[in-house]
Amino acid sequence: MAPDQNSDANAAREDEGMLGKARSSLSAACDRLNIHPDVFEELKLPRETLYATLLIRMDDGSRRAFKAWRCRYNDRRGPTKGGVRFHANVSRDEVETLAFWMTFKCAVANLPFGGGKGGVCVDTKALSTVELERLSRAYIEAFAPFIGQDRDIMAPDMYTNGIVIAWMSDEYSSISGQASPSAITGKPLAFGGTVGRVDATARGGYYALRQLESVLEIDPNTATVAIQGFGNVGYHCAKLLHADGYRIVAVTDSSGGIYDAEGLDPLAVMQHKHETGSVTGAAGHGSTREITNAELLELDCDILIPAALERQITMDNWERIKAPIILEMANGPISPEADTKLAEKGFKIIPDILANAGGVTVSHLEWVQNRSGFYWDESRVRDQLKSTMETEAQAIWALHNEMNLSLRDAAYVHGLRRIAQSVEARGTQAYFEDT
Repeated sequence: MAPDQNSDANAAREDEGMLGKARSSLSAACDRLNIHPDVFEELKLPRETLYATLLIRMDDGSRRAFKAWRCRYNDRRGPTKGGVRFHANVSRDEVETLAFWMTFKCAVANLPFGGGKGGVCVDTKALSTVELERLSRAYIEAFAPFIGQDRDIMAPDMYTNGIVIAWMSDEYSSISGQASPSAITGKPLAFGGTVGRVDATARGGYYALRQLESVLEIDPNTATVAIQGFGNVGYHCAKLLHADGYRIVAVTDSSGGIYDAEGLDPLAVMQHKHETGSVTGAAGHGSTREITNAELLELDCDILIPAALERQITMDNWERIKAPIILEMANGPISPEADTKLAEKGFKIIPDILANAGGVTVSHLEWVQNRSGFYWDESRVRDQLKSTMETEAQAIWALHNEMNLSLRDAAYVHGLRRIAQSVEARGTQAYFEDT
């Protein structure tokens, strides 16, 4: 194949992936706002992506290689910021797309950060605890020159919990030769973490939903909720909403799920999960039956909360979605094509770049506290988070009405305006043509 044909083929493959579809949405938003072409040119590709192979000594003495990535998508508004996930299906396309979304998420929350992301292609359930520690430290060893408090700040994501982050932070401090708590957020409290980080992502989505309650005509005392993904985010969402009167009728995890029209007690379900390893088999308030993850998405309820993986609602199942309000606590749980169809049908989707921005918002507060050496109490952290989420949710709702946009498009417009200002402040083609 000739070189130019090969380039065309590579470009076509890129446009078919997650990042290609995200890039198409960006192009449409730039056209809608009449944003200068320089802005799209800067945002259409990541600034840099580093790939590494992590070689780990396994417990049986063998050596095993794991693919790993770290992406710094855009740093116009500040150092890049984003989690690192350990998952068997992680790929470069996924990491770069998540970093793209994080760029907009930080802009939507008005944080002084750009977007970053990292990942390792691994099934953590197949590793021993010691092997997991070796892998966590190897990731930092590979990417240490790439990260730092003023360049790229890491955080937890899927299957990277507090102990994994503690190992990573410890390794980074060892490599740098000094205590460096602000290079990695989401740390345990004893390691320089912040109060309020454990439930920050869920609490941020909860604040956004409560801010939009009246305009979405939600009555907490009668509203029913189904949550796909009963991990940290899904559980805390359920707990917060349940305490306010919402009826949680269904939850699922990777093993399956349960449905009870009379409602579920999130605390009791989580206790059952701790004891058995799954929500399946937990008792509700009425007649409880088992359901699959796919069935949960199609339940007749008022609010659907996808809090698991990307691309759960696609062109294959969008027509069977019944919940009129969708709160996206996972990243990209709805494909672009299905999102368009749902928006056309009048579904109200509170998009991920707003709904799950609570995690990075509190990570920013942790970063600020680490740098100052002064730590806040939980009420101050929650007040800051609540103020941010309510302010940005209200601004996005206003854009939704003013420009007749879907909530997702309104959120992208909101973030894009802020990113565009940072690009244009450095001079665009129009500026140089006039000088």
